Order: sequence, then structure tokens, then C-alpha cells
Amino acid sequence: MLSSDSFSYTVQARCTRADAVALLGDLSRQGELHPLIVRVRQLPPRPGALASYAITDRLELGPLHFPVTYQADVLIANEDEVVTVARQQPATTVRNHTRLRDEPDGVVRIDVEITLSAPAPLFGYAFRQARAAHLGLASRLGATLEGRAA
Repeated sequence: MLSSDSFSYTVQARCTRADAVALLGDLSRQGELHPLIVRVRQLPPRPGALASYAITDRLELGPLHFPVTYQADVLIANEDEVVTVARQQPATTVRNHTRLRDEPDGVVRIDVEITLSAPAPLFGYAFRQARAAHLGLASRLGATLEGRAA
């Protein structure tokens, strides 16, 4: 049986939407932001994907540290939204739907919704790890984009 839940966050950055899409739509650059990523390797795009990647995270469980590699696809990357889907065995999926919009004074608002589905026995751990990692990414995103825009 699968369990599923979502969380969201918003980041504002003084940059262009093109700068935000360039960073968020290129998963090879996510190691700059995502606190668990230790390696990203681009793969040939899967059917229906703009780009595909093998991503290795370094996870912790108590005193144990272990690598986990999963596949991620960029499905949409345009000035209004970026959609990615990551898949890991067994039956774990993380969908990232990012919406972008201009605000006054050259600020871009980035609204992100993350939905994770995983087998019930793994769900609690997977959801906590995903939320902590993505909120860590969010804490770096604005400054990274503003540094790029300068």
C-alpha cells in the first residue's frame, strides 16, 4: 500500500524568470542547492522528458550513512513552471511542481509544491528526508538566484 502527502514553500528572488528556470530546470546544477545530493549524471532523455538524470543522495539513518541513486526527469521547463518527477525503488515518487511569476521591483515569486508517494513502511522516513532536503534547498535558492542575476 502506498502513502502520499505534499508540502509547499515559496521563495522570492530578485532575478528573471529565465534565471530561475535555468537553475531549477537543470538538475545537474541542483547539487549547489540540495543538501543531500552528492552526484548528478545526465542520461539520455526518457520518452516524454526534456532531460533525464541519475542522482545520488547521501542519506542518514541514525549512525548509518548510505547512498541512494534514483532517476529524475524534467517534464516541463518554461517561464511559468518547472515540473520534475523523481523515481526510486521501491515504488517511491517525488513530484516537484514549481510555478513562477513576476512581482513588483524585479522580484520573481517561486511557489513549489512537492508530492511524495512511497510504500507505507518507508513513507515516514522518506517524507521527513524529502521535506528537510527541499526546505534546505529553499533556504539557499533566493541567494543563489540573486547572486547569478548580479
